[in-house]
Amino acid sequence: MALIVAIGSQNAYVLRQGIRREHVLALVLFCALSDALLIMAGIGGAGVLIRENAVLLQVTRYGGALFLLGYGALAARRAWRGSQMLLDPSASTTLAAAVLACFGFTFLNPHVYLDTVVLLGSIANQRPDPARWVFGAGACVGSLVWFSALGFGARFLAPLFRTTTAWRVLDSAIALTMTVTAAALLWDSEPA
Repeated sequence: MALIVAIGSQNAYVLRQGIRREHVLALVLFCALSDALLIMAGIGGAGVLIRENAVLLQVTRYGGALFLLGYGALAARRAWRGSQMLLDPSASTTLAAAVLACFGFTFLNPHVYLDTVVLLGSIANQRPDPARWVFGAGACVGSLVWFSALGFGARFLAPLFRTTTAWRVLDSAIALTMTVTAAALLWDSEPA
């Protein structure tokens, strides 16, 4: 759960969409199913392939950083303009755009491969069969519980987000999270 719950770009996006009550079920299911796929791939041995493929990690790292910087810039622009996103129906996101953004936050982030595939896969593979798969199933359930709580629980924050100031603070925090995550990706890519 510690690896799944770690606040990052994917969680910030689900939180934002949950507050807006926009495509929450689809995003929760997408995130949980993506985690399940990555966890099971790690248990099945994909972690070893990823760890040993420097080109794949570099392409994902730079692509992910660019994506995060772009989304961070959009969040910063929203914060600067100060629009009340929850109350503005013209600011709604299509389902396709929401899922595509979530896809980017999930699969263009090298940390998801390192944390979910490599690390969780390694932890699971320290157990014999079938215990490693049971561990993986538990991690998948944990992911579903987390994203459900985050996405659907965010609606309880909606009363706080009836003001422009609250949205400015949230979008500023999202912009900062995206920028810091992108900087960390780029920093990690520097040779030792």
